[in-house]
Amino acid sequence: MLNPNFQNSKQKSFGHRLLFIIWCFAFGILMTGCATIEETTKGFAGVSTKVLEDNRKSAILKNFNYDYFTCYTTTLDILKRTYAYIYVQDIKKHMIAIYVSEYDTTPVGLFFKEIDANTTQIEVSSPSTYAKEFIANNVASVLDKKVTLDELEEQLRAKKQKEEKAQEDLANK
Repeated sequence: MLNPNFQNSKQKSFGHRLLFIIWCFAFGILMTGCATIEETTKGFAGVSTKVLEDNRKSAILKNFNYDYFTCYTTTLDILKRTYAYIYVQDIKKHMIAIYVSEYDTTPVGLFFKEIDANTTQIEVSSPSTYAKEFIANNVASVLDKKVTLDELEEQLRAKKQKEEKAQEDLANK
Protein backbone atom coordinates (compact mmCIF):
# COMPACT_ATOMS: atom_id res chain seq x y z
CA MET A 1 0.00 0.00 0.00
CA LEU A 2 1.29 3.45 -0.92
CA ASN A 3 1.91 5.98 1.76
CA PRO A 4 -0.61 8.84 1.18
CA ASN A 5 1.89 11.40 2.50
CA PHE A 6 4.44 10.28 -0.09
CA GLN A 7 1.90 10.73 -2.91
CA ASN A 8 0.95 14.24 -1.71
CA SER A 9 4.59 15.33 -1.52
CA LYS A 10 5.13 14.18 -5.13
CA GLN A 11 2.08 16.13 -6.24
CA LYS A 12 3.26 19.22 -4.34
CA SER A 13 6.73 18.92 -5.90
CA PHE A 14 5.24 18.65 -9.40
CA GLY A 15 2.95 21.60 -8.71
CA HIS A 16 5.86 23.73 -7.53
CA ARG A 17 7.90 22.86 -10.62
CA LEU A 18 4.98 23.63 -12.91
CA LEU A 19 4.38 26.96 -11.17
CA PHE A 20 8.09 27.81 -11.51
CA ILE A 21 8.05 26.98 -15.24
CA ILE A 22 4.96 29.13 -15.80
CA TRP A 23 6.52 31.98 -13.83
CA CYS A 24 9.74 31.76 -15.89
CA PHE A 25 7.76 31.76 -19.14
CA ALA A 26 5.68 34.77 -18.08
CA PHE A 27 8.78 36.65 -16.88
CA GLY A 28 10.53 35.96 -20.19
CA ILE A 29 7.61 37.36 -22.15
CA LEU A 30 7.36 40.44 -19.95
CA MET A 31 11.07 41.15 -20.35
CA THR A 32 10.74 41.21 -24.14
CA GLY A 33 8.21 44.07 -24.08
CA CYS A 34 4.49 44.68 -24.32
CA ALA A 35 4.44 45.03 -28.11
CA THR A 36 5.86 41.53 -28.42
CA ILE A 37 3.19 40.16 -26.10
CA GLU A 38 0.52 41.80 -28.21
CA GLU A 39 2.02 40.47 -31.46
CA THR A 40 2.47 37.00 -29.95
CA THR A 41 -1.18 36.97 -28.91
CA LYS A 42 -2.24 38.13 -32.36
CA GLY A 43 0.02 35.49 -33.92
CA PHE A 44 -1.64 32.73 -31.92
CA ALA A 45 -5.04 34.09 -32.97
CA GLY A 46 -3.91 34.23 -36.61
CA VAL A 47 -4.38 38.00 -37.00
CA SER A 48 -0.87 39.41 -36.72
CA THR A 49 0.11 42.09 -39.21
CA LYS A 50 3.81 42.14 -38.27
CA VAL A 51 4.92 40.09 -41.29
CA LEU A 52 3.03 42.51 -43.55
CA GLU A 53 4.64 45.55 -41.95
CA ASP A 54 8.06 43.88 -42.13
CA ASN A 55 7.60 43.34 -45.89
CA ARG A 56 6.63 46.94 -46.67
CA LYS A 57 10.17 47.64 -47.91
CA SER A 58 9.37 45.45 -50.94
CA ALA A 59 5.74 46.54 -51.31
CA ILE A 60 4.11 47.46 -54.59
CA LEU A 61 3.26 51.18 -54.49
CA LYS A 62 0.74 52.97 -56.66
CA ASN A 63 -1.01 56.33 -56.49
CA PHE A 64 -4.69 56.66 -57.34
CA ASN A 65 -6.77 59.73 -58.14
CA TYR A 66 -9.18 59.32 -55.23
CA ASP A 67 -9.51 61.01 -51.88
CA TYR A 68 -8.44 58.84 -48.94
CA PHE A 69 -11.93 57.77 -47.79
CA THR A 70 -13.15 56.87 -51.29
CA CYS A 71 -9.95 54.97 -52.07
CA TYR A 72 -10.11 53.03 -48.81
CA THR A 73 -13.81 52.11 -49.03
CA THR A 74 -13.64 51.26 -52.74
CA THR A 75 -10.63 49.02 -52.13
CA LEU A 76 -12.50 47.34 -49.28
CA ASP A 77 -15.41 46.68 -51.64
CA ILE A 78 -13.06 45.27 -54.30
CA LEU A 79 -11.50 42.89 -51.77
CA LYS A 80 -14.87 41.69 -50.50
CA ARG A 81 -16.24 41.09 -53.98
CA THR A 82 -13.09 39.25 -55.13
CA TYR A 83 -13.35 36.72 -52.29
CA ALA A 84 -10.45 37.98 -50.17
CA TYR A 85 -10.78 37.09 -46.49
CA ILE A 86 -10.44 40.34 -44.55
CA TYR A 87 -9.06 39.81 -41.05
CA VAL A 88 -8.11 43.40 -40.13
CA GLN A 89 -9.62 46.61 -41.41
CA ASP A 90 -8.75 49.83 -39.68
CA ILE A 91 -9.35 53.09 -41.50
CA LYS A 92 -7.64 55.09 -38.74
CA LYS A 93 -4.49 52.95 -38.92
CA HIS A 94 -4.61 53.24 -42.71
CA MET A 95 -4.59 49.51 -43.40
CA ILE A 96 -6.47 46.43 -44.51
CA ALA A 97 -5.02 42.97 -43.88
CA ILE A 98 -6.38 40.02 -45.83
CA TYR A 99 -5.81 36.44 -46.80
CA VAL A 100 -5.95 35.95 -50.58
CA SER A 101 -9.09 33.83 -50.10
CA GLU A 102 -10.78 31.60 -47.55
CA TYR A 103 -8.63 28.74 -48.84
CA ASP A 104 -5.38 30.55 -49.60
CA THR A 105 -4.23 31.98 -46.28
CA THR A 106 -1.31 33.91 -47.69
CA PRO A 107 -1.38 37.26 -45.89
CA VAL A 108 -1.48 40.51 -47.83
CA GLY A 109 -1.50 44.00 -46.36
CA LEU A 110 -2.77 47.16 -48.02
CA PHE A 111 -1.45 50.37 -46.47
CA PHE A 112 -3.00 53.70 -47.41
CA LYS A 113 -1.34 57.12 -47.43
CA GLU A 114 -3.09 60.36 -48.28
CA ILE A 115 -0.80 62.26 -50.66
CA ASP A 116 -3.18 65.21 -51.10
CA ALA A 117 -6.93 65.85 -51.13
CA ASN A 118 -7.40 63.92 -54.40
CA THR A 119 -4.54 61.42 -54.38
CA THR A 120 -4.04 58.34 -52.24
CA GLN A 121 -1.11 55.93 -52.32
CA ILE A 122 -1.62 52.22 -51.68
CA GLU A 123 1.25 49.94 -50.65
CA VAL A 124 0.55 46.24 -51.16
CA SER A 125 2.77 44.10 -48.96
CA SER A 126 3.11 40.33 -48.58
CA PRO A 127 5.81 37.72 -48.03
CA SER A 128 4.53 36.16 -51.28
CA THR A 129 5.36 37.90 -54.54
CA TYR A 130 2.47 36.14 -56.31
CA ALA A 131 -0.10 37.17 -53.67
CA LYS A 132 1.18 40.75 -53.59
CA GLU A 133 1.01 41.08 -57.39
CA PHE A 134 -2.37 39.33 -57.64
CA ILE A 135 -4.05 41.63 -55.11
CA ALA A 136 -2.28 44.77 -56.41
CA ASN A 137 -3.38 44.00 -59.98
CA ASN A 138 -7.00 43.33 -58.95
CA VAL A 139 -7.23 46.56 -56.97
CA ALA A 140 -5.43 48.68 -59.59
CA SER A 141 -7.46 47.33 -62.51
CA VAL A 142 -10.70 48.55 -60.89
CA LEU A 143 -9.36 51.79 -59.38
CA ASP A 144 -7.74 52.70 -62.73
CA LYS A 145 -11.09 51.90 -64.40
CA LYS A 146 -9.58 49.31 -66.75
CA VAL A 147 -12.38 46.92 -65.76
CA THR A 148 -15.52 47.24 -63.70
CA LEU A 149 -15.82 45.43 -60.42
CA ASP A 150 -18.47 43.16 -61.95
CA GLU A 151 -16.11 42.27 -64.82
CA LEU A 152 -13.25 41.52 -62.42
CA GLU A 153 -15.51 39.38 -60.26
CA GLU A 154 -16.64 37.42 -63.36
CA GLN A 155 -13.03 36.93 -64.51
CA LEU A 156 -12.05 35.56 -61.09
CA ARG A 157 -15.10 33.29 -60.97
CA ALA A 158 -14.26 31.88 -64.43
CA LYS A 159 -10.63 31.35 -63.40
CA LYS A 160 -11.72 29.55 -60.24
CA GLN A 161 -14.07 27.27 -62.18
CA LYS A 162 -11.32 26.47 -64.69
CA GLU A 163 -8.89 25.57 -61.87
CA GLU A 164 -11.52 23.40 -60.14
CA LYS A 165 -12.24 21.56 -63.42
CA ALA A 166 -8.50 20.99 -63.99
CA GLN A 167 -8.15 19.56 -60.47
CA GLU A 168 -11.21 17.36 -61.00
CA ASP A 169 -9.82 16.08 -64.34
CA LEU A 170 -6.48 15.37 -62.70
CA ALA A 171 -8.16 13.44 -59.87
CA ASN A 172 -10.15 11.34 -62.38
CA LYS A 173 -6.99 10.18 -64.23
